[in-house]
Amino acid sequence: MKFFLLSLLAVVADCAFGHELRPAFLQLRETGPETYEVLWKVPARGDSERLGLYVQLPEDCTNLTQPMGLFSGGAYIEHWSVRSPNGLTGKSIRILGFSMTFTDVLVRLERSNGATQVLQLTASTPSFLVDGTPGQLQMVSTYLKLGIEHILLGVDHLLFVLGLLLIVRGRMMLLKTITSFTLAHSITLAAATLGYASAPLPPLNAAIALSILFLGPEIVRAWRGQTSLTIRYPWIVAFAFGLLHGFGFASGLSTTGIPQAELPIALLSFHGGVESGQVAFVTLALLLVKSFHVLEIRWPIWVQRAPGYVVGACGAFWTIERTASLLAILR
Repeated sequence: MKFFLLSLLAVVADCAFGHELRPAFLQLRETGPETYEVLWKVPARGDSERLGLYVQLPEDCTNLTQPMGLFSGGAYIEHWSVRSPNGLTGKSIRILGFSMTFTDVLVRLERSNGATQVLQLTASTPSFLVDGTPGQLQMVSTYLKLGIEHILLGVDHLLFVLGLLLIVRGRMMLLKTITSFTLAHSITLAAATLGYASAPLPPLNAAIALSILFLGPEIVRAWRGQTSLTIRYPWIVAFAFGLLHGFGFASGLSTTGIPQAELPIALLSFHGGVESGQVAFVTLALLLVKSFHVLEIRWPIWVQRAPGYVVGACGAFWTIERTASLLAILR
């Protein structure tokens, strides 16, 4: 009965689910009254395959230089310059190809006077109007939303948190464990985003998958009344693996190419979104468990055990899949 919540997650967390969590990034920097430099960065798989997202600028825009593209750091990057008569203010910019991918697009438009418009485009909102007087609140809300989506759509991160919930006994130990996980991933999220540390994405993803797989046998031991270091001191394991997951969170922010001057506010807003999403997930889990107890619902034993087995199975699947991808890159 306890933590039946994965019946809800299992629908979403199909082990074969491939959600691209790294957003694409579009930057337009005003270099004159009618001229702009364009940077278009799209997530890529390897050095030859990029996501099918494309920028559609206003019809009156003309290229001053032709787009020059290259694969670098897990992304396809294009640079070019454009001219738009009377500037871009009030004109629409659209992203094409959302129907072919799950990723979002982070857009940054920098005026010559320093004013900056930052927003997020999705499949439901693929276009936007260029604002003549953008405010900082829009930037904060954009990065906050990006952080919330990154944790709530990051099924691997949620499964790790769920695995901890299945092991931990007692409210104080749960608070200590979640706090340790939060502290750890906050450290590496900040370090990676600010450029003090880094982790290559392919081995990082494999290590995150391995952290989920690691919890599978520990959950079974907890069911059997056995003990281990993880069961006795789950906060230690949460902290250790939280460092890895922090690099994973940072991949959703640091790869976008945010200017150094905006990193502090972007980092704080994004981190606030990640923590808000995590708190919401844990709260939902606890409320579901509480409601099942109050309603005296009796679940079959296979339903009670299903969450733990899904955590272990998905961890195993992702570990094999991501390790194979890593080995293919290293060949």
